[in-house]
Amino acid sequence: MIRFALVGCGRIARRHSDLLGENQIVGAKLSAVCDLVLEKAKDIGERFGVPYYTDMHEMMSQNSCDVVVVLTESGLHAEHVVALAPYGKHVIVEKPMALSLSDADAMIRACDLAGVKLFVVKQNRFNVPVQKLRQALEEGRFGKLVLGTVRVRWCREQAYYDQDSWRGTWAMDGGVLTNQASHHVDLLEWMMGEVDSVFAMSATALAKIEAEDTAVVALRFRSGALGVIEATTAVRPKDLEGSISILGEGGSVEIGGFAVNQMKVWSFAQPQLDDGDVIGKFSCNPPNVYGFGHQAYYEHVVDCIRNDRQHLVDGLEGRKSLELINAIYESIETGQQVSLHFRPRYCKLGVR
Repeated sequence: MIRFALVGCGRIARRHSDLLGENQIVGAKLSAVCDLVLEKAKDIGERFGVPYYTDMHEMMSQNSCDVVVVLTESGLHAEHVVALAPYGKHVIVEKPMALSLSDADAMIRACDLAGVKLFVVKQNRFNVPVQKLRQALEEGRFGKLVLGTVRVRWCREQAYYDQDSWRGTWAMDGGVLTNQASHHVDLLEWMMGEVDSVFAMSATALAKIEAEDTAVVALRFRSGALGVIEATTAVRPKDLEGSISILGEGGSVEIGGFAVNQMKVWSFAQPQLDDGDVIGKFSCNPPNVYGFGHQAYYEHVVDCIRNDRQHLVDGLEGRKSLELINAIYESIETGQQVSLHFRPRYCKLGVR
């Protein structure tokens, strides 16, 4: 049985603690939780009958675990991962892994020195239709890629940002690109390959926050294909979609739904026998705001630890989408096209 301890008992911790505390992951269990706010730690700890703490070092010293899961504010991820790695336990960190590239590098280095695995949560890669799309790409069914697009059209009213003082700030969170759309940015790059350059614009349209609630990005991939990112939390009165479209010389696929969870278009110039069943078979409804991929993600983590397998999103893989997001912010600040790889000069994300 692999034991997981949580650091941070905020909004996202509910999803993690439910899966681990309710024994929904075979071979995994919740062993302890920690939060600076006693009431938050106590609530989850008492609900699942596990010890709760307000000091993560005390938790690591007094409680036996195999994996520590960092669920704190995005701007603190690096500080906490670097501090926890020397305990010799594998580390899971929620998205985004960090806000700055230097912080991401410090996290990777700390885990490498400690000889532990670093897992970055990108649960939408495990969505059923997303896995089917990835299979088609690996089989070469698209041929030459032409255009990749992601759309995040969600509703986050002011009450969401007012829950915590760090939400929407440059130092601790970022805007829609870093928070809500970071999964979709990751999916686009995973499907389309490395990015050559970006040009972006943003606005803070409805939310009273430092960072953006709306952005559009044009991308050129190293393959020569183009891409578009459209992301906003200013949809009213309710969420519309979280989707991805991949177009190539050999076919087109669109996955829609609220959380990249419904196969909308599956069309190829060279059909295969099971193509007619794909739309019906490779769609499912997410049970909550985070989609449904966390369960498959944890099953993947357990398998990687037990069998010493390579994990799908390690620190280096997680860094790729962070570098892209930093480049997007650099373009927004300069009003210029930004090439990858680059050294941030004007990007505000993670600056304190």
